[in-house]
Amino acid sequence: MDQTQNKFWNIDIETLLSQLDTSRKGLTSIEAGQRIIRFGRNILKPQKRFETFTLFLSQFKSPIILILIAAAILSFFLKDISDGIIILAIIFISGGLGFFQEFRATNAVKKLLEKISVSVNILRDGNEKEIPLEKVVPGDIAIFNSGDLVPADCRILESRDLFVNESTLTGETYPVDKSSDTGVLPAELPISKRINSLFMGTNVVSGTAHAIVVNTGKNTEFGKVSEKLTLRPPETEFEHNIKRFGYFLMEVTTILVILIFAINMFLKRPFLDSFLFAMALAVGLTPQLLPAIISINLSRGAKKLANLKVIVKRLSSIENFGSMNIICSDKTGTLTEGVMQLDSAMGIDGKKSEKAGLYAYLNSYYESGFVNPIDEAIRNSSKYDLSGYKKVDEIPYDFIRKRLSILVSKKENDNKEKNILITKGSFKNILDVCSHVETPEGEVIEINGIKDKLLKTFKGYSNDGLRVIALAYKETNLGGTRESESGMIFLGFINFADNLKEGIQQTINDLKLLGITLKIITGDNQIIATNIAKKAGLTDPKVLLGEDLLKINDEALIKKVSSIDLFAEIEPNQKERIIIALKKAGNVVGYLGDGINDASALYAADVGISVDSGADVAKEASDIILLEKDLEVLVDGVKEGRAIFANTLKYVYMATSANFGNMFSMAGASLFLPFLPLLPRQILLTNLLTDFPEMTIATDNVDSDTVLLPQKFNIRSIRNFMVIFGLISSIFDYITFGVLLWIMHSTQIQFRTGWFMESVISAAVIVLAIRTRKPFFKSRPGKYLLIATLAIIAATIAIPYTPIGILFGFKPLPSYFFLVILLILILYIAAIELAKRLYYKKIVKGQ
Repeated sequence: MDQTQNKFWNIDIETLLSQLDTSRKGLTSIEAGQRIIRFGRNILKPQKRFETFTLFLSQFKSPIILILIAAAILSFFLKDISDGIIILAIIFISGGLGFFQEFRATNAVKKLLEKISVSVNILRDGNEKEIPLEKVVPGDIAIFNSGDLVPADCRILESRDLFVNESTLTGETYPVDKSSDTGVLPAELPISKRINSLFMGTNVVSGTAHAIVVNTGKNTEFGKVSEKLTLRPPETEFEHNIKRFGYFLMEVTTILVILIFAINMFLKRPFLDSFLFAMALAVGLTPQLLPAIISINLSRGAKKLANLKVIVKRLSSIENFGSMNIICSDKTGTLTEGVMQLDSAMGIDGKKSEKAGLYAYLNSYYESGFVNPIDEAIRNSSKYDLSGYKKVDEIPYDFIRKRLSILVSKKENDNKEKNILITKGSFKNILDVCSHVETPEGEVIEINGIKDKLLKTFKGYSNDGLRVIALAYKETNLGGTRESESGMIFLGFINFADNLKEGIQQTINDLKLLGITLKIITGDNQIIATNIAKKAGLTDPKVLLGEDLLKINDEALIKKVSSIDLFAEIEPNQKERIIIALKKAGNVVGYLGDGINDASALYAADVGISVDSGADVAKEASDIILLEKDLEVLVDGVKEGRAIFANTLKYVYMATSANFGNMFSMAGASLFLPFLPLLPRQILLTNLLTDFPEMTIATDNVDSDTVLLPQKFNIRSIRNFMVIFGLISSIFDYITFGVLLWIMHSTQIQFRTGWFMESVISAAVIVLAIRTRKPFFKSRPGKYLLIATLAIIAATIAIPYTPIGILFGFKPLPSYFFLVILLILILYIAAIELAKRLYYKKIVKGQ
């Protein structure tokens, strides 16, 4: 058996089965296990080897860290052994902390993702089994129904009314008609013409099929394309802003480092000391733990969200989840219970019809496509004796016809059989194929004179909040083909009730309080959709119909879309257009969908949200999966998403302002001091100690008002915060310099010890003030943040009195110096609180 079967659409089925060493009954479990070893798992991107080691190395990939490592090695060559050891030790301790946190985060996320793996129906050991997609191997016989993802490149063995969406490979909008009846096709054919084959990455829209798996993983057509790509999903707004923020810090750091190094060289200080000093300052300004902090925040948030029945597939989407200001959703299962209940089977006169009930039951009983709530409701509502009937053929539902037909044969009293085609579907689409109508008396008359009455009856049911489908039939000798759906007899209406969810009005109000607007996108008719929307609390909703959407160009839609509450009678391919228009109008858009036709909209949204019970293609396209289709779950998830986002921003604000302040202070001090204000190893130790409390920020409490409105990563706001609060930090650093130099008349070692202690203690304490917009004593910090802060303060005070202090070049200071630090801290906190009030009141409001 070859590794890959080229041009398998051009090979005879029996030959292909032989080449793949399989049969129409599929493989045994033992054979499948052997092929997993031989061909590998059915994934596009092979699992990275030495993943743990790679994660560890990634902690040291920053150019500045690499330069410092090189400088430490240079110190060894210059016989400055202690400096080299200390610098390397601090770098590896810092990297080790980041690695430990990220490693735990990565493992936690892997465990969560295992809960939502996509599965495939396969024939194994002669029985139909559900297995994970990655365990599919060449030679497997796959079974497909509507909504299924195609897990590999396959050749169709048998199929019924099979339509497949191949837009991921071909860009073709409409589903492609696939068939096993074509036999061998020419070798040189584009993908769109290979109608006897299925390809990985596509999905079944309607119909059923059995197919033999030929190529898996990177040997598929999708795999060949993806090898040329990054396989990375589109960058989120948060990821984009983090990257921009990184470039901004790089520019600031580069300018200051070059300037400081040049000044020290001009003052004729030793080259290596000046170089290491400049590099250590660069480390001091760079929030080097930002990637680790983001990973920790997101993974911890993902675990908390999982407890709220929200599984995160893509961690970076959590930030968009918190920033979301519009959520688009269907009404079924979100506004309503999502459990269809048969209300009535009515004739054209608005009275109960036994025949309509029987024919609806026949149609649903023999339907063999994907499980859907309408057919389940009919099957569960009542039982009919079908002993005189048998199924002959089926025309599955698809999203173009919006009809489902079943051909049954019925035994007459004289033992003769007659074939009856029974069709149910949307009112308009059934009406389109009917030429006659059956009266309550059983008389069949032409439909033209009664269409208006039928429409009026339909609207009446819809106004009552019922979901209405129409029913038609005809006797025929033809088989079940789409062409046979014509000249039919309109029989009646099948009405369903889907009750409003308890408490949905409160849930919608909760979303409003969070600054999130709910927009309903549904294929249901305007009347029933408006009725449900009003009951749910959307008073006087503005409606846009699918047919009107066709007449609006993109520019006009962008201007109009934000004001629309309800999109009704929407075609599946229009959902993506609505989402894109909302995004272009400046919104962060979430889309909640679980159906086959939701995949493109889920992918287009800033946050694609599906449910665990949804179609495979919907789950695959989503960023977040709800274990319950409930907007209340979404409310809790958004709050948690915003808390995660808020804690990430806290680290950015804390680290950049404190680091900028320290760097500005050191740069200034190095101009007028005859010695370096801190040695390079002392700067690195300062940076390491101040990072400890900030690493616990993921566990910090978040003020309740912080989660009330969507937040965005605003670089301008961060820059202003960094400059304002960094300069305040520098002012108190210079006050400390003055006390050390002119009041205490400190020696060189005493100066460095005093500033080291003031710098670390003040940075640790100020974290408690900067972490909240409220006065710090009105906002309780997280337990671990408080413990870490107190521990670092205690360690900083103790270090000069230990052998470690001697190693770093520190010495004990007079006891009254601690009173000076306490006074400076009190003044510093007061200044920060005043600056906070002015900053959030004037600067942030004006941005």
